[in-house]
Amino acid sequence: MARISPMMVAPPLIFLGLASVFLIGLIREDPNALPTARIGQVAPPIDLAQLGDRAPFTDETLRQGGVKLVNYWASWCVPCRSEHRFLQRLRDEGVPIYGVNYKDKPENALAFLAELGDPYAGIGADATGRNFVDWGVFGVPETFVIAADGTVMLRFAGPINESILTSTIRPAMEDAAVR
Repeated sequence: MARISPMMVAPPLIFLGLASVFLIGLIREDPNALPTARIGQVAPPIDLAQLGDRAPFTDETLRQGGVKLVNYWASWCVPCRSEHRFLQRLRDEGVPIYGVNYKDKPENALAFLAELGDPYAGIGADATGRNFVDWGVFGVPETFVIAADGTVMLRFAGPINESILTSTIRPAMEDAAVR
C-alpha cells in the first residue's frame, strides 16, 4: 500500500484554506459597508478650492442647521453619472447637497455639471485629495448625510440608486432630522 506523503497533502490543504478565507471575505464584503470612524462625529474640517465662479462651501456651512448631504464626485467617474439624477431629485425636494469634486480638471467638472445639471447648493474642488483622506473616503462617488449640528450620520460608498435612496439615504436623513 502506497503511503501518502505530507508534502503531497499540504499544498492542496493550504490552497483550500486560503481559498476559503478569500471566499468568506468576498461573500461578507459589502462595498457600501466600508468601515468609517466618522459616524457620530462632527464632520472633519474641509478646505476646498473654488470651482467655477462660485465660492466653495466651508465648515460653517455644514453646521448651519438642517439635514444636508456631502457628495464626493468626479467627471471621470461613471457611477457618478448614474447617480446624478437622484441627486437632482433630492435637490428638487429641497435637500441641500454640497459637492466635493475630486482630483478632476476644472473644465471637465464644469462641463459635467453643464451637461447633467448642477444639484449642489455649494461646491468646491479637492484637487490634492487632502479632504478625501481626512473624510475617510475610499472612492467616488461617496455621500455623507450630515445632521444640523454637523454630525456625520451616514457614509454611503457607491452610487445612489432608487433602492439606496429609499432604504439607506432617506432613513439616515430622517434620523438626522430628529437628532
